[in-house]
Amino acid sequence: MTESALEVLCADAALAVVNKPAGLMVHDSALARGETDFAADRLRDQFGRPVFLVHRLDRATSGCLLLAFDRETASALGRQLMSGGVEKDYWAICRGWPSEAAFTVDHALDGGPGKPLKKPAKTDFEVLATCELEMASAAFATSRYAWLRASPRTGRFRQIRRHLKHLSHHLIGDTSHGDGRHNRSFRRLGIHRMLLHARRLAFTHPHTGERVEAVAPPDAEFARALALFDAGQGEFPERF
Repeated sequence: MTESALEVLCADAALAVVNKPAGLMVHDSALARGETDFAADRLRDQFGRPVFLVHRLDRATSGCLLLAFDRETASALGRQLMSGGVEKDYWAICRGWPSEAAFTVDHALDGGPGKPLKKPAKTDFEVLATCELEMASAAFATSRYAWLRASPRTGRFRQIRRHLKHLSHHLIGDTSHGDGRHNRSFRRLGIHRMLLHARRLAFTHPHTGERVEAVAPPDAEFARALALFDAGQGEFPERF
């Protein structure tokens, strides 16, 4: 695999799921600001054929990205995505310890800059592990963090990031909706990326009817953040 190639998690003649690295934009847009390196371009070169992106990930988010090789497949997967037939699970690390082990955020969100209309938005969260680190925060000598599984039921603009902000459990490394003090603490630990990773994607293959599941391993920097969590406080989920 060349340096610019993306890790392929699963693929056949009709579709593929790849592991997008953090920091890489999916495609050109108004947010690109002169950038010329995009996942869509890399994937066209990598597979040697046209690609049709079924969904998007934020530039700072890593993990499972679904694409099709023809318009028919892309359209079928898009309909499945809109109807809720595609399961998406993310790993996120946030500040603080949520009061419940599993909970749902039901909080309407606008569509981002220039799109003020708010629409329903729901995200299911589950606490996978917690830790308390010897890093001062405000009036406290230590700081608490939680490792979450986030499963969005809708697909609004920066939904997981904004729902965590709504709870005051800001996503670590998020420079737009996060908490700068905690972001700086993690940078001192050598962790500079936003800690949101599209861990798992599951859907029905539009041609075979079989259930397809892809799981993306986290990169080294995200794994370093996960290593901060003490397994003695609870069982780890599947290993990285």
